[in-house]
Amino acid sequence: MMRLTRAPLVRKAGIVLGLLVLWEAWTRLFRVSPLLFPPASAVLRAFGRALAGGEIPGYAAQSLKVLLTGMAIGTGIALVLTTLAVTTRLGAELLETLTSMFNPLPAIALMPLALLWFGLGTSSLVFVVIHSVLWPMALNTYTGFVTVPPTLRRVGQNLGLSGWRLVAGILLPAAFPYILSGIKIGWAFAWRTIIAAEMVFGVAGSQGGLGWFIYQNRFEMNTDLVFAGLLTVILIGLLVENLFFRWLERRTVLRWGMSASH
Repeated sequence: MMRLTRAPLVRKAGIVLGLLVLWEAWTRLFRVSPLLFPPASAVLRAFGRALAGGEIPGYAAQSLKVLLTGMAIGTGIALVLTTLAVTTRLGAELLETLTSMFNPLPAIALMPLALLWFGLGTSSLVFVVIHSVLWPMALNTYTGFVTVPPTLRRVGQNLGLSGWRLVAGILLPAAFPYILSGIKIGWAFAWRTIIAAEMVFGVAGSQGGLGWFIYQNRFEMNTDLVFAGLLTVILIGLLVENLFFRWLERRTVLRWGMSASH
């Protein structure tokens, strides 16, 4: 089992290594200006220096702190909306209307309003993260709820469950694969949103995140550090997707026999 688990990770690591080699070869073969596109070796050295100096860990921790705060709040609101949607007709119409209105709206477009309402600080970033995760998570959760077999619903009702107790005791466990899918989509949206928001409206100093790190070094023409920041964004995305979410899937939907994945 451990070999099967590690094999895809080893292959993916090989793909990343191969891309780095091609990157290095391309920049050296065509003598690309390091100011425009530094070689992979220079980026890795800059990444190592920023990592050892604590810059990248500090900025990354700030971005993840804001992201997780926004995701936690967004998840709570999504659960409230979807609970109302599966228990009342008005709640279903409310969720359908709100998602139709706000789901197509890019989160970054709300940043000027967030700055007016919350000022230049992390509260504005949390607000746009909430918007970016709320609607995909609510849609996936609601889809999971409405696809729960009627038999399970009747079992819960026969046990005297109704309202939020029916949701917590029957619908949430039965719809967990959909909920997990919504969390994964929400994470991807939130990660893109927080980096973009920090690059455009990010907060400097101790409250700056990875987006601010990238923007600051772009302004100072430290192209190798700009690429190091982008590399950090990619690495965190790969680690979360291939380690945390894979671990969570194995501990939940695969163990419970709710997925045919291997």
